[in-house]
Amino acid sequence: MEEIRTKCLIIGSGPAGYTAAIYTSRANLQPLLYEGHQPGGQLTITTEVENFPGYPDGTTGNELMEDLRKQASRFGADIRSGIITDIDLSARPFIAKADDGSTITAEAVIICTGATARYLGLPDEQKYMGLGVSACATCDGFFYRGKRVAVVGGGDTACEEALYLSNIAKEVYMIVRKDHLRASKVMQHRVFDKSNIKVLFNTNTAGLYGEEFLEGAHLLEGKDTENERQYDLPLDGFFLAIGHTPNVSLVRDYVKLDDTGYIKTDGHSTATNVEGVFAAGDVADPHYRQAITAAGTGCRAALDVERFLNEQA
Repeated sequence: MEEIRTKCLIIGSGPAGYTAAIYTSRANLQPLLYEGHQPGGQLTITTEVENFPGYPDGTTGNELMEDLRKQASRFGADIRSGIITDIDLSARPFIAKADDGSTITAEAVIICTGATARYLGLPDEQKYMGLGVSACATCDGFFYRGKRVAVVGGGDTACEEALYLSNIAKEVYMIVRKDHLRASKVMQHRVFDKSNIKVLFNTNTAGLYGEEFLEGAHLLEGKDTENERQYDLPLDGFFLAIGHTPNVSLVRDYVKLDDTGYIKTDGHSTATNVEGVFAAGDVADPHYRQAITAAGTGCRAALDVERFLNEQA
């Protein structure tokens, strides 16, 4: 069993974790990063990435994450393919345990565990992930210019996604299980005022279909009623907008969370309520959830850690 001492432990990878590793490494903090369940984060299930600065011809999610990982390694970050299984944040230095049997003692911690998109639970969702299925209209909407797309959900997020897509796609369908939208009245009015958005109430998605790429959805209208009807809706894109779940199970007993379960940070920094613990990326961001904003908070967290440790010296 290895015992490791580090000035900075980074939990999670993705744009936030790798960027934090780049900055803390260059500050000679010799960070230790555990990549977590999904090395590289959610972006690794995205095919084309065209909106990350520095890639004028675009890139893939995997290539972008590999570039960030290599950059962090170049400056000396100790990056490990593994999971932090337990951590005690009740006192500094913090003590963590990893699934490789290591015990880590850290002066500061950056939490970059991200947030997981909620899915309907259909096997087809994973089959067409990145091939027509997406959980981020802002990330992938561009690829559906002039095409037919659907958004699943009836809350504010779903309405925002549908409105965003309505300026790109030819037709936008909102698939809503209930007979009404849960979104705010303002958002509802905006949706209903858009001529190319059609709301399908009392409708469930029974499945998806297509050969190599998504070609449409099997829909069920009026489930368990005398008017129940099954039909297929041809689609080029299928966007899930039923929420995200921040990955906070490891630290929820220590850090304060907001009403939706995201880690609360100081408005002027990435600091949490626990001195020496910082949060970056989607785990502390219920609003933007973009690779570039996650990378930005990873930079901020690294700078905050550097200042914190200097003050402790």
